[in-house]
Amino acid sequence: MGTGGQGLRRPRGLATQLIVLGKARARRLWLHAQRLDESAAFGAGAEATRAAVEHLGYVQIDTINVIERCHHQILYTRIPAYRREDLRQAQSVDKSVFEYWTHALSYVPTRDLRFHVSDMYRYRRWNHPWFGPVKKGDLRRVLDRIRKYGALTIRDIDDDVLVEKEHEWASRKPSKRALQLAFYRGLVTISQRTGMLKTYELMTRHFGGQRLPRAASERETADHLIDRALRAQAVVSLESICYLDARRKRGVARLIEARVRRDELVPIALEGAGSAQYWARPAALDESLDALPRSVHILSPFDPLIVQRKRLKAFFGYEHRFEAYVPKVRRLFGYFTQPVLVGDEIVALLDLKTDRERQRLLVQRWIWLTQRSRRERKREIEEALHRFERFQLAR
Repeated sequence: MGTGGQGLRRPRGLATQLIVLGKARARRLWLHAQRLDESAAFGAGAEATRAAVEHLGYVQIDTINVIERCHHQILYTRIPAYRREDLRQAQSVDKSVFEYWTHALSYVPTRDLRFHVSDMYRYRRWNHPWFGPVKKGDLRRVLDRIRKYGALTIRDIDDDVLVEKEHEWASRKPSKRALQLAFYRGLVTISQRTGMLKTYELMTRHFGGQRLPRAASERETADHLIDRALRAQAVVSLESICYLDARRKRGVARLIEARVRRDELVPIALEGAGSAQYWARPAALDESLDALPRSVHILSPFDPLIVQRKRLKAFFGYEHRFEAYVPKVRRLFGYFTQPVLVGDEIVALLDLKTDRERQRLLVQRWIWLTQRSRRERKREIEEALHRFERFQLAR
């Protein structure tokens, strides 16, 4: 398999099917899979939001709000015309996306619901200390209330006997933990989100069915995880397929081996990455990619390109340090620094904050990670910041 300088070669002394992939080519394939190498790849509107979530497989949700929350920023990064209303439409009206747990709380495609049902059933047998205080009666009361009066938020529950919080993320209302347990078990879903205020509805009533769809088998789920990673990452590893899902690694590894035997996957050695194992579809390796545009992306620390830190370092030579939970005196870069991607290189870190009173995006700190072309890149990044500021302040 020739590459014309793209970074692929067959190393001497290794099995003929093993391919060494240069990092430049590997980055290029990953950026293309993430749709970060073209503008408006998904179009615009709620349909673009649905298409982006389906392609990526998940869009992570987080509460940090010094700038726009990460789920909106991840979508804006890939949909320049993205509006927050588009996500509300997709979640609450079209119902083409819903919230559930992947490696973290995320928006996931409704078409993939059956791959999460087995986890919902598993949580029905789950005895976790966090939910220990939730009694069967507590769960029954909140479900009966939703069944009788319709969807509700935690603010609608005003008859709880308040308790002391034993954790900063907990609530003084016992009903909140009951709602969270019902969510994990697939009994309720989040039908609408206003900021971080969630509206809970019965899962079956929201999706218009009598029961949940049939749960995918473990083999079907493992196949789904492999396909999802190949679609969004192009070059995959066992770690990147099963990110924070160690219990599925054995089953996924068996299916990878079977696909290699059928020539559906090619084993990859990533240049400079030691003995780490990767795989890709043969068609992806043969793909002739257009010249990489000089695009600039300000990336959330929870962006799919950034969140898997070891993978990011292997491909880009950059290891992101997330310091929001680090004491201020020990921070090296800032509370919520964001990597800046220019072309196929992460060139800077920006510690940003939105001043909503004065309607400004503040650059609290700018850290260069490269010595090359700083003047030109600074101009390009400042243009991207102006666009990002307009998005930040648009409501």
